[in-house]
Amino acid sequence: MKKKLTIDNLKAEAKAFCITESKIQNKSLFGVTDGKAVGTYIEHKFREQLTSKYKITVGSSASGIDLPSEDILTDIKVTSIKQPQSSCPFKDAKQKIFGLGYNLLVFVYDKTVKQ
Repeated sequence: MKKKLTIDNLKAEAKAFCITESKIQNKSLFGVTDGKAVGTYIEHKFREQLTSKYKITVGSSASGIDLPSEDILTDIKVTSIKQPQSSCPFKDAKQKIFGLGYNLLVFVYDKTVKQ
């Protein structure tokens, strides 16, 4: 039986995922220059890791949050260190000052070619 995902588990899984992925040459991303494609690939791979170990609710583009369950309420974003992007526009100044109202897990990648 799968465990329930907690924020602490999520942080630990994200750290382990980054360590593992940093050591891998993702051949499926060779030649890909579209940052959205890279982001989608990483988000899906991380969600697969989570769903293999934990009982979670996975969101959709329509819901706007990747992990919408009340105790997790976390959106996942992936951006390049060379050209960071923000895809979390705020609706008003209060939201910019006081927060989005949900957690944000950001993966930052540096796409390089190893020789």
